Amino acid sequence: MGGAPYDLTVDSGGDEFPVTGSAPRLSWKPALDAAGQDFELEALIDGGPEQAATATGHLYVAWPWAPLRSRQRVQWRVRAAGINAEWSDWSPFEVGLLNPDWTASWISPVENEDPGYGQRPANVLSAEFELSAGVKSARLYSTALGIYTAAINGERAGTTELAPGSTSYDRTLYAQASDVTSALKPGRNRIDVEVSDGWYRGQVGAFRLPAGWGTTLGVLAELHIELADGSHHVVVTDDTWTSTPSHTTRADLMDGQTLDLTLPAVVPVKALAGAVEAPPIDWSPAPPVRVTESRKPERLLEVRPGVWVADFGQNASGWIRLEDLGPEGTRTLIEYGEHLGPDGDLSTSHLDSHRPGEPARIFSQRDEVIAGAVPAVFEPRHTVHGFQYARISRDGATLDPSTLAMEVVHTDLRRTGEFSCSNEDLNHLHSIGAWSFLGNAVDVPTDCPTRERLAWTGDYQVFISTATRLRDVLGFSRKWLRSVRDDQLEDGRIANFSPDGRRIKNNLTDQFAMMTGSAGWGDAIVAVPWELYKAYGDDAVLAENWDAMTRWVQWALEKAQTTRHHSRAQLSPDPEPFEQYLWDGTFHWGEWTEPKKRDADGKLIDPVQDNPMAWFMEDKGEVGTAYLYRSTTTLARIAHVLNRAGEAAQYAAISDSVREAWQAAYLRTDGTTATDSQASYVRALAFGLLPEHTRGLAVDRLVELIRSADTHVGTGFLSTGDLLPVLVEAGREDVAYELLLQRTAPSWLYMVDKGATTIWEAWEGIDEEGNAHESLNHYSKGTVLRFLHEYTLGLRQDQDTVAWRSVVIAPTPGPGLTWARGSHETPNGTIKVHWQLDGEELRIDADIPVDTTARIIFPDGTEHTAGPGRFRVASAFAHTTTAGPFRSTVTV
Repeated sequence: MGGAPYDLTVDSGGDEFPVTGSAPRLSWKPALDAAGQDFELEALIDGGPEQAATATGHLYVAWPWAPLRSRQRVQWRVRAAGINAEWSDWSPFEVGLLNPDWTASWISPVENEDPGYGQRPANVLSAEFELSAGVKSARLYSTALGIYTAAINGERAGTTELAPGSTSYDRTLYAQASDVTSALKPGRNRIDVEVSDGWYRGQVGAFRLPAGWGTTLGVLAELHIELADGSHHVVVTDDTWTSTPSHTTRADLMDGQTLDLTLPAVVPVKALAGAVEAPPIDWSPAPPVRVTESRKPERLLEVRPGVWVADFGQNASGWIRLEDLGPEGTRTLIEYGEHLGPDGDLSTSHLDSHRPGEPARIFSQRDEVIAGAVPAVFEPRHTVHGFQYARISRDGATLDPSTLAMEVVHTDLRRTGEFSCSNEDLNHLHSIGAWSFLGNAVDVPTDCPTRERLAWTGDYQVFISTATRLRDVLGFSRKWLRSVRDDQLEDGRIANFSPDGRRIKNNLTDQFAMMTGSAGWGDAIVAVPWELYKAYGDDAVLAENWDAMTRWVQWALEKAQTTRHHSRAQLSPDPEPFEQYLWDGTFHWGEWTEPKKRDADGKLIDPVQDNPMAWFMEDKGEVGTAYLYRSTTTLARIAHVLNRAGEAAQYAAISDSVREAWQAAYLRTDGTTATDSQASYVRALAFGLLPEHTRGLAVDRLVELIRSADTHVGTGFLSTGDLLPVLVEAGREDVAYELLLQRTAPSWLYMVDKGATTIWEAWEGIDEEGNAHESLNHYSKGTVLRFLHEYTLGLRQDQDTVAWRSVVIAPTPGPGLTWARGSHETPNGTIKVHWQLDGEELRIDADIPVDTTARIIFPDGTEHTAGPGRFRVASAFAHTTTAGPFRSTVTV
């Protein structure tokens, strides 16, 4: 690092190089000796003269020069202001082809037959062109309504997968830019774009409903070529392009892909021009989806003649790459799943989808390839699967394991958090939680990569504070939040998932519209931007979501005022004055996926399946009102950040009224809650709903409920992430660690002991008999990883600070733990922490970056303060629940 700034970034995505709009914001990390200084910037635009500017901060600095134009190439650098300060390295980026400057026409394939969604083939749109000289530089700008892959003279363009990504296509569409210089040559050249249904026109959700974005696929592309003789050549999509059926005879994002390499060539026909309409072209703030890792099978077992099951040792999202397709005509079938039956064969029945009174929707992920005369590699880039195991069937041919690989595919998020400790079970738990998030970060944050694959708002709402500890998710989340805003209903409700291919905002008579607008799910539009702001210090994410936040909260407040739960109305026809702030009269998903109870025969009871109407009509006002309080409180804080003083006061006053209403309706005089569940106490304590004098009673009752469950987790979807932190903050770290280290279900280490490589949807995702239940890759319960970072390691952001400018290092060593080590990449630089128990001494070593202060707190409350640099703190440590006296020594 030296004395120069480093890690220069622009707030945009891009594949082989960053691609921005006309006025990107600039960020960098200062060197340790640059604390509090101003900065000097220089830029070279298209190789022109240096342009200079100054800045007072180092995060999200507004573009200080004239707005950039389409396709300009920029290099910039920065240094601390002052004589002889060291310059950073030059950092390049390029401006995309801005929407007003596109000259290409939308073109579409000619599709003579429609076998129906889920079964449609891909099509290839092509053009040939002549180049009179060698190529100096070339960029392909492209996008599609559908999923596309592009190639120049048979060489793929870029490394992005599943382009253009998942958005709400009626309002947002992103383009991609690729450097294709090396693929072009003097003379005749060819460009091919293969396009399939993807998110735009394919299947959606557990019941494989058709996406409602459009009925006709489209491609838009411009190839800009700078020739060695100084001339400029542009190839655009227009009515001169041709359309042919692809060798990909079936391409569905969820069900899979079929490739037939024996098909004869087909005479091209003229492509359709102007058959689709699309929103303005934009450039994504998120990193691209890529193949991030290739894994060979750990085991390949022939379960019967011609049928093998491959175990790749890790549940992930991606596909199989197959390099040996066998002799011409050989048919290879690949089926994907996350569980094996007792016979060692693939088992997927746990992923079947069920509705009361209807036949089950049988789950399937299936790719197929028929070998041609010329050797080829099969890599199904028009689909994606969630799997650890693959069943490969091939008649009359062998299968060489060296030709087989799992290609791991997800958004290429930069790692920002590390954790390890002396307990290998906890290390494995951290690994499966991290893998579970990545498997569900395929362009949008999904619930699972298999059965539903939907970007449910509730899932990301509970996980966002954990996600920011693992990866840089700012651009990824901003991209997703734009879809949440795009899908917002006119009345202010937030869709259950976004992008919403079912388009509930346009289908308000749909039954699912009645289940739209739930607490904990819709509140993602408030919670996610706020957590991003706290983690990264970017107030733009608050400003761009402000209108959507307030519309959502105003809708919830209006429903609190105008609706009542029927049970409350039956008790008293006249509402109490406080009831205008109770949000109990509309649908809520509730706590969701709490551990299931068992009937007299030991069978798990599923209230949603067994009595869906009773579950639907259940009073979930405790959850709804609690989230209404949290969202109004958060809105008041956001308004303060955005200098909206009047609205800050307004929402602060409303939140006080909601809190009082919650207490009046759901808090009994003895300090217990009306719901009297683990979740209700965790939520009340974490959200600050309780009067101070009842907090101790609530903690005591929470511990009683935990003990009555034989020290097992009793929380579900919404409150599990807060369970252990609430206990530690209340002085009950003994109970927190007993839960964390519990080995029987429901518990986290039960998953570890059962061989999980990702977090399960159900606490008993694999039962004692080895049967699988529901999704085995559902990251919501992985919120426990935040506890490992913030309490086991002890590194967390201080209260009332943002962008990690002030941190707390306060380890809570659990039973048997002798050390923990971890780091976090903050906007100011990397924080590293390592604590070690040596006999009766606890030693803490840490590195603190520039513009950051740290409070080091030992279990007995002894506190030290440190600034940037490396320091060591050592204190005596008593191995009891309540630590004894400390003797402290500090080395800075």
